[in-house]
Formats: sequence, structure tokens, C-alpha cells
Amino acid sequence: MLILFDIDATLLTTKGAGVRAMVDAGKQIHGQSFHSDGIDFAGRLDPLILADLLAANGIPPTADALAAMRRVYAGALARRLADGDTSRPLPGVMALLTRVTAMTDRCTTGLLTGNFAETGSMKLQAAGIDPDGFAIRVWGDDSPHHPPARDHLPGVAIQRAGEAWGRPARGDEVVVIGDTPHDIACARAHGCRAIAVATGKFTTDDLAHADLTLDTLADTDRVMNWLFT
Repeated sequence: MLILFDIDATLLTTKGAGVRAMVDAGKQIHGQSFHSDGIDFAGRLDPLILADLLAANGIPPTADALAAMRRVYAGALARRLADGDTSRPLPGVMALLTRVTAMTDRCTTGLLTGNFAETGSMKLQAAGIDPDGFAIRVWGDDSPHHPPARDHLPGVAIQRAGEAWGRPARGDEVVVIGDTPHDIACARAHGCRAIAVATGKFTTDDLAHADLTLDTLADTDRVMNWLFT
């Protein structure tokens, strides 16, 4: 089994530091009027968010403009995460990670996230979670298609799992754990199961179409029983 975790509002909270750091980057490059009004962040890919931010501010999202935003965003996020209390794991996360990563004979743990590798890793490290503890890591710019979409990412994870396992991996061997309808949809697109947690902006009613919907990941035994029985 491959268990794929989303990062923001699933594994951890940064109290909005990522969103604010993106706006910081825009202000630093394009001026103090740069804003994020009307931009949807939850469950989306960072490359698409940056493109939307530029477009909303009347700036063509060229490759150079996106690269500059990504570079400056990383520095801005590092500064915001310097406060040791900014990023922290959500309820039950550390216990669940300890349990699943110990079961190397039965499962592989991975990340499936809209974050860029460098900034997603910063968030994890600031919360006391080692990014290298996840054998499979699929980031927000890992889509093989243009334009990218979150629905593309489980396919990348399945391919990488097959390479690691030495045999083809199947969608029904994969569980995606996330906090948005986007996480559920991308799992469904590849025949994967989905666990949804209402630790972000969406309620349990919003996420009721997942295979398992929870308020949080705090009940470790319930999650483990669902995964392995």
C-alpha cells in the first residue's frame, strides 16, 4: 500500500504563512499594491496559484515572472517560518506517521502536495516533520502535462511506487489523505481511495464523499484499522 499525505491543513498548519509569503514576494518584486484578492489557495498547485496572483495584479505570468516569484517566495516563507511556533503538526499527525512509517513491510508513505519541493520541505521541517521520511514525494510542479493539474499527481506517485516496488503499482493500492475536495477528486481520477480530514477550510459535509471522512487524524487506531483491515 502507498499512503500519500497532503501537507497544508492535513499534516500541519502554518497559520497562513504560505499565503502571506506569496503576497510578500509579489510586493517585493512588483510593489506594495500587489494583492491576493479573489485567489483560491486551498488544495491547488503552487505554479497555478502564482500564475493567478500575477494575472490578478495585471502582470503576464511569463516563465521569467513565475521563476522570480518562486525564488522570492522561498525567502519570504523562510522569514515567516523563523518564528518557531508558526508551523506545527495537526492533531494525531505525529502518532499516525510514527505508526505507518514503522510498517515498512506493509506500506510506503509519501507526499502528494501542491507545494513546491523547497517550500513544502520548509513547512514540514518547521513543524518537526522530516521530508526525507517519505519514500515517495510528488510536488506541485511534478505534473508531466501543461497546464498542470492536481489530478495528474497520483499517476506520478503510482509510477514512482511501481519503480520502488519493482512491479507495476495499481490505483487501488493507494490511499490519498487530504483536507479538500481536490484531494478526493485526484484520488478518484486514478482509482485510489481517499481519507478526508476537516482540518482546513472544508467541513465534514463538504468532504463526505471521501471513503473515510474525519474531523481530525487524532484517532490513530481508527485510521490504522481502516487502512489495514
